[in-house]
Amino acid sequence: MVKFFRCDVVASDPDVLAKWLPRHCADLVRVVLETRTRSTFLYHGLAERGVAVECICARRAKGVLSARVNKSDVHDAEGLAQLARTGWFKRVHMVALATHIARAALRIRAQLITARTSMANQLRGLLKLFGLRIGTARTPGRRAERLAAFYAQRPDLKALFTPQA
Repeated sequence: MVKFFRCDVVASDPDVLAKWLPRHCADLVRVVLETRTRSTFLYHGLAERGVAVECICARRAKGVLSARVNKSDVHDAEGLAQLARTGWFKRVHMVALATHIARAALRIRAQLITARTSMANQLRGLLKLFGLRIGTARTPGRRAERLAAFYAQRPDLKALFTPQA
């Protein structure tokens, strides 16, 4: 038998949810989350706190939940509880947090490389306005040498292109 609890507004935080769930759902078997942006955070946080949690495919759940006459958050919660009770859902594999950290580090590195390349290209383009070509200066030392040579030719550009403190 499934008890449909009243819908309260609770912070999307694993600590808060792990404390709230036992007080309001004494015979809790499992918590079902739909795949959303915070699902990974909530899934791993609840699992660390000993809550039986499953993450389900939101597309499949939408098909079931959209068949209801009155579409609301309360009815969606009841529909998800019904899916959890019957087991009629598709589990989604949740990737380990270490994998998310490694992916984030790779994305940040790629973004920094893109930003560095973009700034170097902007510098090249701005120097071309003044008839100066930096060439294939790939290292910071070589680039600094080339810029020093340009500043010797055009001292008025030094204030434009040197970093300000």
